[in-house]
Amino acid sequence: MCAAAADLEARQLRILGRIADLELAAQQHRLGALSISAAPSENGEADAGATEARLSALLAARGVRDFAFRRVPADYYDRSLEERCGLLRADSVAQLCKSIVMVNTQAAADVVDCSNPKNSKYYVVVVQYNARLNAENIKNFLYELNEKQIPKKRFNMRLAPEEESHKLTGFVHNAVTCIGMETTIPVIIDEAITKLDEDFFWLGGGEVDLKLGMRTSQFLSAFSPFVVKCS
Repeated sequence: MCAAAADLEARQLRILGRIADLELAAQQHRLGALSISAAPSENGEADAGATEARLSALLAARGVRDFAFRRVPADYYDRSLEERCGLLRADSVAQLCKSIVMVNTQAAADVVDCSNPKNSKYYVVVVQYNARLNAENIKNFLYELNEKQIPKKRFNMRLAPEEESHKLTGFVHNAVTCIGMETTIPVIIDEAITKLDEDFFWLGGGEVDLKLGMRTSQFLSAFSPFVVKCS
């Protein structure tokens, strides 16, 4: 009986290993299919490819191996989340995320930049499109992060004006991404994104019609964002 049980266990392990290999191969196939080069501009040159190349180099340098870019139609933001999900070939709408620049409007007078990640004037918050951002949770997190040494009233996170966001990140509205920003801004990612079964999420890619998807676990290891329950 022992020998039979051991043989059965060995067979089960081989089957499980085979399933894992098939799942990995399928995921890699999807990633390969998603890597799309920049579309030519009106003068016939692929000018937009520079953004993809720059961000790709930054990701590779940080050790992020599983990422992909996809060009989307000009009316992408006029479409439903379900349609956007299909265009990106994402596994679910929950994987569709956005990067929001937020400003602490009640920061002390000497807090004017992002030099202190624990008490920064600005933060970039990555949140799902189908989630509702809870600024109060971010406020409470920052209060605790600073060991309650800064009065809670000194934290009031609000959406940064579009012009300010552009100046800080170098990216226009609907193109903002937390990768390769002009300014090194501390990043907060919603805890819900890190708990997705697919271990993959999509966000802006530096241009309005360019989207970037990457392995969540690799993003966390490479950029060490603050993980906060902010929705």
